Amino acid sequence: MPNGQQPEQAVVIDKLVKRFGDFVAVDHVSLTVAKGEIFGFLGPNGAGKSTTIRILCGLLAPTSGKAIVQGYDVATQSEEVKRSIGYMSQKFSLYDDLTVSENIEFFSGIYGVPKVRRESRKEEVLKMAGLEDRANDATGLLTGGWKQRLALGCAILHEPPIVFLDEPTSGVDPIARRHFWDLIYEMAERGSTVFVTTHYMEEAEYCQRLALMDRGKVIALGAPGDLRREIGPDAKMEDVFITSIEREEAKDVQ
Repeated sequence: MPNGQQPEQAVVIDKLVKRFGDFVAVDHVSLTVAKGEIFGFLGPNGAGKSTTIRILCGLLAPTSGKAIVQGYDVATQSEEVKRSIGYMSQKFSLYDDLTVSENIEFFSGIYGVPKVRRESRKEEVLKMAGLEDRANDATGLLTGGWKQRLALGCAILHEPPIVFLDEPTSGVDPIARRHFWDLIYEMAERGSTVFVTTHYMEEAEYCQRLALMDRGKVIALGAPGDLRREIGPDAKMEDVFITSIEREEAKDVQ
């Protein structure tokens, strides 16, 4: 895209399909995510959330369909996609034998942060994660919640406009999960687009918009409150998910 031109949407997906042999992991998914939006994929393990994220991050090639991230086609411009995003997997991708500070320095190099900016970015990440006093501690000694914050900090060292968080709160306690979402809100307030996957129903409520996924398909799409109100005045997200699955199964029968 021309220099200086910004896409109207951070993510555009059109009829995206990913097959592994006879298995369809992503089944004709179409949606858009606006710049600055906190967008969520909600669904059980195996629903296709992580596969879709990996395609959007340029880590997997789609079988068919189209996906545009920050103006780049993931099928033909995967390297440009990788340079323009931050990505945090549920395994955190940190090196336990390095200190907190050394992990940040390592990922600064991986992400190509200019050398003149690396020290200031390290201080900013330490402050954001609340790890100023633990910079010299071995990363392997941190609890899950602290590792989670450090992993997020490392993923945004290069200040990407969009961040993909794949099951980032899996395995951490509810308090750490809440603190982590505070960081996500702060990022969005600064203009970042955040695309997150989760299987926690209550966590889905933190997103501005949601795509509910099951068996590779998007079975519902919208703001959490709108999705609940469509089902009933006292509906919970579990009710939305169950009703959406029932509607999808009814379509398959017809």
